[in-house]
Amino acid sequence: MGAGAFAELKAKKPLSSSPRERAYVNCVVNSIVRELPQNWQRYAWENAVFQDDSPNAFALPGGKVGIHTGIFKVAKNQDQLAAVVAHEIGHVVARHHDERITRQMGTQMGVGLLGALLGAAYGQNVGNLATQGGGMIAQGAILLPNNRTQESEADVVGQQLMARAGFDPRQAVDLWQNMIAAGGARMPQWLSTHPDPQSRLREMGVRAEGLMPIYQQARASGRRPNCG
Repeated sequence: MGAGAFAELKAKKPLSSSPRERAYVNCVVNSIVRELPQNWQRYAWENAVFQDDSPNAFALPGGKVGIHTGIFKVAKNQDQLAAVVAHEIGHVVARHHDERITRQMGTQMGVGLLGALLGAAYGQNVGNLATQGGGMIAQGAILLPNNRTQESEADVVGQQLMARAGFDPRQAVDLWQNMIAAGGARMPQWLSTHPDPQSRLREMGVRAEGLMPIYQQARASGRRPNCG
């Protein structure tokens, strides 16, 4: 489902034509992926940079990462971009997409039963159409927003990943300050499902200080990303 959704997005949305942007994102994504547990490294991780002014990013099951060019307006350096990427990969590692699909299973089972009943009553073609519609519902669940608990969990996983990769975990705080500032007086829509911004910043700041030994050890052992 993740691969299918990603392929559909790449077919529909324009991609960045900038080799520099693509190389920059690729460097950051690869640096984060190298710190994942072995079972997550078996995927052929793929990323794409979409020409889109909204400051968004996402990761999907199957090793797919998408970055909007608008994120570069708020992620001012490689550490802040790493905070974005690690957070989104954190959703995948924490299996938040699986949780959303599980919540959809009741709907999916209902659609499958409906397909069987329609097939018996009106012919197989009608039943197949109903079942295919159910597959679209399940795939769509992959792209739904995360809830606040999931966002908080992704914050924790993301800061740990970026610190182990040699990116400064304190920059996650700066990133979110930039995002809040970019929203101005009105809370941007892409923050509506996220935890309270000020308490989130405090938690990130405290967590970052606790992760500094891991970050410093990573740097001392040679993990010094130079992505640009």
